[in-house]
Amino acid sequence: MASSEERIRILQMIHDGIITAEEGVRLLDSIDQSVKKEKDAQSREESGRPARFFRVRVTDSDTGKARVNVRLPVSVLNAGMKMGARFSTEIQGLDQAELMKFIRQGTIGKIIDVYDDKDGEHVEVFLE
Repeated sequence: MASSEERIRILQMIHDGIITAEEGVRLLDSIDQSVKKEKDAQSREESGRPARFFRVRVTDSDTGKARVNVRLPVSVLNAGMKMGARFSTEIQGLDQAELMKFIRQGTIGKIIDVYDDKDGEHVEVFLE
């Protein structure tokens, strides 16, 4: 959306008779479209880079100290998930297809944020 100053200038030009109301509407629309294109381009740039790392961080809810902080390259993630499922029943509940969808879409940032009150843990999973 156009900034307030730009809108005021266009409205003043209409008021002063420099441009017609229709021309003012077209100007406002073109400014709004330009701003939207810039935001879309910026969004694509930020998310266009695929995630390179998968991070799991588990912290103690009481002390805030890290219990686990693991960072793996995404390229070894699929094999690691299969191996991990053999040793830990908890990993079997993780939806691998959903995780791979996030990776293919170029998602960057926190994808899981869970507090486990029973064990006093805060579990976070990131794609970096």
